[in-house]
Amino acid sequence: MADDNKQRKKQKLIKKMEKERGYMPPAWAYMVEKDLDFMETYNNLYEKGLTDGKALTAKTRELIAIAILAFRGQENAVYLHARRALDLGATKQELLEAIETTIIPGGAPTFGTGLSALMRIEEEEKKVGNLNEKRKA
Repeated sequence: MADDNKQRKKQKLIKKMEKERGYMPPAWAYMVEKDLDFMETYNNLYEKGLTDGKALTAKTRELIAIAILAFRGQENAVYLHARRALDLGATKQELLEAIETTIIPGGAPTFGTGLSALMRIEEEEKKVGNLNEKRKA
């Protein structure tokens, strides 16, 4: 019975994390299986840092996270957080300006990392648009 309850808690956390972020990295699902308490604590920190705060919206916090992740060279993480920012109402112009902001403190490599992620989003949108056009024809 206790094992069933723990398994339900794991599945509930995985679903919650995926819903909030819009994605669930396999490594995080693995960690939920290995150490549920740790991942519950991590998720609470995530929710405090990247959801609506007292003064900053979740969208604004995501734009800040994008800049930091670009500085760290984490192109896939920039991409994932940019997708979430778009889901939260950010425009591509806002993403671009957040990435532009990185060039002074972070230099060209940071700027390039951010642009690569934004280009990936736009390439995916073009593919979806092309598929929709083919379906209409």
